[in-house]
Amino acid sequence: MCAATLTIPSHFDADLAAIRRPHDPQVPPSYWDVLEPVLPKVSQPAQYVGGEHNMSVTPWASARTRWLLCYPDTYAIGQPNQGIQILYELLNERATSLAERAYAPWFDLEEEMRARGIPTFSLEHHYPLWAFDVFGVTLPHELGHTNLLNLLDLGGVPIRSDERNLDHPIVLAGGHAAFNPEPLAPFLDAVVMGDGEEAVLEIDDVLATAKTDRVEGRLTSRVELLERLSGVTGVYVPSFYEPRYAPDGRLRATVATHPGTLPRVPKRTVQDLEDFPYPQKQIVPMTETVHERFSVEIFRGCTRGCRFCQAGMITRPVRERRPETIQKLVTEGVKDTGFEEVGLLSLSSADHADIGDIARNLADTYEGTTTSLSLPSTRVDAFNVTLSNELARNGRRTGLTFAPEAGSERMRAVINKMVSEEDMLRTAEIAFANGWRNVKMYFMVGLPTERDEDVEAIAQLGIKVYEIAQKHGRGNKATVSVGGFVPKPHTPFQWAAQDTPEEIQRKLDLVLEIIKPYKGLRLRTNDPQEGVIEGLLARGDRRVAPVVERAWRLGATFDGWHESDTLPYWHRAIADSGLSLEELSHHERDEHEAFPWDHLDAGLDKQWLWDDWVDSIAEKPLDDCRWIPCYDCGVCPGLDIAHDTGYTNPETRGPTLPIINSGPAAGPLGGSPDLPTSAARLDGDA
Repeated sequence: MCAATLTIPSHFDADLAAIRRPHDPQVPPSYWDVLEPVLPKVSQPAQYVGGEHNMSVTPWASARTRWLLCYPDTYAIGQPNQGIQILYELLNERATSLAERAYAPWFDLEEEMRARGIPTFSLEHHYPLWAFDVFGVTLPHELGHTNLLNLLDLGGVPIRSDERNLDHPIVLAGGHAAFNPEPLAPFLDAVVMGDGEEAVLEIDDVLATAKTDRVEGRLTSRVELLERLSGVTGVYVPSFYEPRYAPDGRLRATVATHPGTLPRVPKRTVQDLEDFPYPQKQIVPMTETVHERFSVEIFRGCTRGCRFCQAGMITRPVRERRPETIQKLVTEGVKDTGFEEVGLLSLSSADHADIGDIARNLADTYEGTTTSLSLPSTRVDAFNVTLSNELARNGRRTGLTFAPEAGSERMRAVINKMVSEEDMLRTAEIAFANGWRNVKMYFMVGLPTERDEDVEAIAQLGIKVYEIAQKHGRGNKATVSVGGFVPKPHTPFQWAAQDTPEEIQRKLDLVLEIIKPYKGLRLRTNDPQEGVIEGLLARGDRRVAPVVERAWRLGATFDGWHESDTLPYWHRAIADSGLSLEELSHHERDEHEAFPWDHLDAGLDKQWLWDDWVDSIAEKPLDDCRWIPCYDCGVCPGLDIAHDTGYTNPETRGPTLPIINSGPAAGPLGGSPDLPTSAARLDGDA
C-alpha cells in the first residue's frame, strides 16, 4: 500500500513540471496534462480520455482504500466486461473506497508513454498505477499474461511480488485463467478464486484496517498484510505455497509452507444473484467497443457438462436471476444508457428456465422502438421459432452464432455436447426461414479420440447449413469457424494431450479442401501456433513463469492479436528455458499425475473428473444434473441456496427438483462469463 506521502518512482523523473499537482501531498499527480498533447499522435485517442456516462468520480482524499481495476487488453475489448463493471459499481458505492479503471495502451501510445515518463494510468483521473492500494486484474484468458507484466512495469511497480514493499499496490488477479495462476505466481500477490462480489468487499475491509494499523505501528511488513488477505475465503497467496518435484522432474504437489495457510484454497461462491443486482449504472463507452449494448447476466453457471469447457465446470452450479429482476435491470438500464441493444448474458442464455417469458416481456416492452434483444450465447437445441420471433420482433435479423463444437455425432458424445445434426439443421431452417441472414458455427479440431472422418464432418455439416441458407435467399451466409482445442484445468479433459500445431494445421486443411468448392461458405481459422502458447500457460506450473517473463522482455505483448507477431519471442523463450513442450502439452496425463492447480479447489471432485474423462473415451454422454439426480461432481456440499429459480416451478418444468448450488463468475476477480467478449477478440470479430 502507498505511503502516507506519495513519492514518484525514480524512473518517472522526466519533466514532471508540466504535471498538474494538487496541493494536498497525499493526492497523486494526474498525468492528463502530459498525456493530452500526445493523443493527436495515436490511434483511437478517445479510448484514453475517460469522461463516459456513468463513470464514477470520487475525490482521492475522501477514500480510505483505492482500487485500480484492469482488463489487460485494449479499451475496445475490456470496456464491456461485466466483471469490471460490477466490481467498479460495488466498490464505488462504498463511502470509504474508490475504484478507477485501466486498460492496456496500444503500441503507439505505449511508445510515447515510455518516452515521456507517463505511467500506466487510470481512466477517471489519469492517476498513476503506483499510487493505488490495489491493482485488481481480470484474467479472462491466458493470452493476456504478458500484458499484465507490461502494465506493471509501465506503471512503476516491480513485476515480481518479492520485490514489492508496503508502498506498492497489492497485485490481485481473478477470472477464469486465474484458476491456474501458477505461471504467474512470482508476479501476483494474491488471487481470488471464484465469484468476486463478496470477496472484494471483504478484501477492502482488510485493506482499510491494515492502513490504520500501519499508521499506528501494528502492521510493519507486506508479509503480514498478505497473511491477512489469505484469511479471506477464496483468496490464494502464491508466495505461501511451494511446488515439489520428483527426481524425474515431474510435479509431485504444490504445498502450503506458510504457517496457518490452508492446504487447499476453496473458490468463492455467491449463492444468490438477487443479492447483487448489478450493474445498474453501466458505463457507456466514449468510442467503439466490441460490444455496445446494455448487458444483464440472467444466470450464472452451467451444468450441461461439456467436457472441454472450463467456464462451465468452474462456474457450477446454475443460479438463475429472477425474471422480474431482469426486467427491472433492463428497463432502467436502457433508459439510463440509451443503448439500442440488450444482451441477456450467461454461458447458455436460452437455458434459463423462463427464457420464453423473459424474451416475450422484453419484446413487448420495446416493440415499436429501436431497441433489440440478443442472446450472445445460445445452444443449438434451445433455439426455436418462438424465441427467434421474440428476438427479432423489432425487425433486426442479422446473424446468429451457434457452437456445435464437433462435426460428428460420435465426437459430440465424446465431448458431451449432445446436439444432433438434426438439431443443427432444424435450427438453421428456423433461422433462415424467419428472416435471419447469417449463421455462424464454431467448431474445434484436436479433440480427444478425434479421427479424420470427424474432422471432415465439420465441413459436411457446414455445407448442409450453407445449402439451407441459399435455399432461403442467395444473399444469406453461413460461416464455419474452426479453432484448435486447448485442454484446460478443472475439466475432464485436463488429462488430454494437446495436438501439435502441425497436426492442427493438417486437420484445418482437411476442412478447407472439402469447403473450397462452395465459394459462399466462409471458413475462419486461428493460427495453430497460438494454441501452443495458450496450452503452455493453461496447464503450466511455476517453471513456466520465467518463460512468461522472458517472452515479455523480448517484446511479447498483445499475444493473440494478428497485429502483434509475438510467436518468435515465445519460441525463443521456451527454448531458452529448457522446458519440453512434448512433456508439458503434447502427452496424455495419467490418472494420478499431479496438476499445478491441485491445491486450488474449484469445487469439483478430481475422481469425478477422472471418471468423466474415462466416460468420454468410451463415448458415454452425461445428462444435465438439473433434471436428473445428483451425480456427485463435488460442487454442492456445504452450499445453502434458498432462492427460487424458474425450474423449481412445477408448471414450467415438471417435478420440483432440489436446488443444488453455486459457482464463480462476476468480477475482474471472479471473471464474469461474458464469454463473447474474449471470443470476439480471439476471432478478430468486432
